[in-house]
Amino acid sequence: MTTFPLTTGSGVLRASSIFVGRSMRHSMRDVESLLMAVILPVMMLLLFTFVFGGAMDVGAGARTDYLTYVVPGIILTCAGFGAAGTGVSVSQDMTTGTMNRLRTMPIPSATVLAGHTLASLARNLVSTALVVVVAVAVGFRPGAGILGWVVATGSVALWILAITALFAMLGLIAESPQAASGYGFILLFLPYASSAFAPIETMPAWMQPFATHQPVTPVIETIRTALAGGSVGSEALVALAWSVGVIAVAVALTAWFFPRRVAR
Repeated sequence: MTTFPLTTGSGVLRASSIFVGRSMRHSMRDVESLLMAVILPVMMLLLFTFVFGGAMDVGAGARTDYLTYVVPGIILTCAGFGAAGTGVSVSQDMTTGTMNRLRTMPIPSATVLAGHTLASLARNLVSTALVVVVAVAVGFRPGAGILGWVVATGSVALWILAITALFAMLGLIAESPQAASGYGFILLFLPYASSAFAPIETMPAWMQPFATHQPVTPVIETIRTALAGGSVGSEALVALAWSVGVIAVAVALTAWFFPRRVAR
């Protein structure tokens, strides 16, 4: 049984830190999911680089050029899979009665959602670092300076936070963990219909407007340009607006659904 060592009247920061620790401990005990979180990004990176890389033309056509191109897409794709697990975890807390139990304690019960979200952010940042390390080992040579790395890391972290908050909201409204996984399934395919793995101009004409204006593309382009040492320009502002907008919508919907779902 999970215990919650909370002092009387614990505040938001104290309660959130406890639930972050709880979520991290659950992750460490789930060995299969932990291995997938480590192995999946590496497998995708190697697959796209060494299986598809030779057939992709993103410039000079060399495999190392495609490796440089595809790294941001791998990072955001795997972040989506990691965030999807958050939705399942939140749904489990809803269906097992954990949320109702928390409402009887002198804490902000919604901080359990913050715990899930922040723990997912930490896990996905570790996966991101692993992808970059493996990419460097197989030939990735980023040209970013300090500012470029700050922009790239900030863009990744903000998007992870946005997509995780959205999945946490879906887990809150789902009737079961399986339903939570299904609700967010379409979100996991957004990177594939973006500039993550192929230039948008190579896509069918009817798909190009969607690929250009969906939220993943400006985030990927910002990360790609920043890692290459270029000037991100207005693309970074678009990426920032999308990430902040998704967070705002997810938080607003969570605030509306939470008392209605938990109080049932």
